[in-house]
Amino acid sequence: MHKTIWAALAVSMGLAGTACAQPAPTGPQPRNDYTQDSSWLCRPGRQDACAQDQTATVVAADGATRVEPFKADPKAPIDCFYVYPTVSTDPGGNSDMAIDPAETIVAEQQFARFGQACRTFAPMYRQVTLAALRQVMQGKASPGDETLAYNDVLDAWKDYLARDNGGRGVVLIGHSQGSRVLLRLLAEEIDGKPVQKQLVSALIIGMNTPIDPATDAYGSIKMCRKPGQVGCIVSYVSFRASSPPAEPAFFGKAEGAKRAACVNPAALAGGEAPLHSYFSDKTIAGAPRKTPWVKGKDVTTTFVSTPGLVTAECATSGPYDYLAIKVHGVPADPRVDDIPGDLMVLGSPLKAWGLHLADVNLAMGDLVALVGAQGKGWK
Repeated sequence: MHKTIWAALAVSMGLAGTACAQPAPTGPQPRNDYTQDSSWLCRPGRQDACAQDQTATVVAADGATRVEPFKADPKAPIDCFYVYPTVSTDPGGNSDMAIDPAETIVAEQQFARFGQACRTFAPMYRQVTLAALRQVMQGKASPGDETLAYNDVLDAWKDYLARDNGGRGVVLIGHSQGSRVLLRLLAEEIDGKPVQKQLVSALIIGMNTPIDPATDAYGSIKMCRKPGQVGCIVSYVSFRASSPPAEPAFFGKAEGAKRAACVNPAALAGGEAPLHSYFSDKTIAGAPRKTPWVKGKDVTTTFVSTPGLVTAECATSGPYDYLAIKVHGVPADPRVDDIPGDLMVLGSPLKAWGLHLADVNLAMGDLVALVGAQGKGWK
């Protein structure tokens, strides 16, 4: 993949530095009113994007299947605040505030399952769009305004604190562009502020969280390294162990003397461990899956769990730090032997992106369990 194309993708997906961002050509935009329910993708007690069915089929290596029911906990002791990745199909450089299928699908894929452990809040925001990505790939200036996107999330965060928080603990959850926005929110609005005491954890997925190797912290916020730890960060980017990141990959590399954080949610203290994954026939990029999950059986649930198929361990390759994913498929058994998550172009994976599309789904069960345990121990 040419470096110029990678740079274009990075800018449009909110991966590049803010110096690369281009101002919106239409001038200042009005602020959103987050006291209105219509400004939220998810709020507790609604039939919305986070009320999507999370029932899963568990597929064992021998082909045995069982249905795993799902039930959200409306009395969960903590809250989760989610900022979704770049998914908007709107035509402008920044999205509008209308809830489209793209936003609903990504909340279903990445966030609704957390309803087991927390009340779910997810603001709509005027994110940099996929259309902006195409503009840059054509050699044009990006029409996306990252500051507009951030200010929307900041306004939603302040509204949540004022109207809904009530002193409760809260988990921040983001992926890709959403994680980039949350890193800025953590640095400017939480680290060192009174509200930091309410931070149960932050899940900064699919983004390079720059940490000081000497302190293992982003600012003053430590990485989560042991069970029972709260007020900490879980962050990683995922690549197949057989295809580690290398130039021109952006994920997994921090600037200067910093390193990109890697916290394995299945083994906080380090080492290789099985991942409790939840995969789907849908992806955040909308690409359909064609390979059956198990030979000779139809899977009718949206989600599938494949115990023992995937393991992960934090790894280092030169300047890159990443979650190395191993797939333990056995061709002789009836279960599927590989996983989704690669960004495909003309039938081939873009190795520079790793398993970015599946970052959250790879460890979904582990992340939900971790948030549940942190919520119980927070007070």
